[in-house]
Amino acid sequence: MNRHLACLRGRLREDRGSEAIQAAIVTPLLIAFVCMAIAAGRLVISGGKIDTAAEDAARAASIQRTPAAAQAAADTAAAKSLDDQGIHCTSTDVQVDVGGLAVPVGQVGYVHVTVRCTVDLSDLLLPGAPGHKTLTSSATSTVDAYRSRQADG
Repeated sequence: MNRHLACLRGRLREDRGSEAIQAAIVTPLLIAFVCMAIAAGRLVISGGKIDTAAEDAARAASIQRTPAAAQAAADTAAAKSLDDQGIHCTSTDVQVDVGGLAVPVGQVGYVHVTVRCTVDLSDLLLPGAPGHKTLTSSATSTVDAYRSRQADG
């Protein structure tokens, strides 16, 4: 019995410091996992907010009478929506397809808007992760069939 106890004590002495080594291995992995979860959450939340910005921009563009006014309204609405929701894009691009404004009065047209927002992830300091991610969202809004329309000019 004493021999087994002595053997066990010897093994316990040999394992000293193993917790520190385990902590040194596990802690960086845990921190990386938390950073990846934060990045994924930020992208999901930002994606939903960019969807809303695209919908706002499409609606703003669809109530305009000229393609130039539609583009300007979409740009303004997307920027305001992103700002109101606390999304800070390093670059924003709003593309508007105003073909629906060219259909004759009495026919339904559609305005399509695509919003691209580059979200900064560099503050997470996650090794191997991209410093930014471009998120894209599109929305369509109906142009009132009986609303008057004007040509650019």
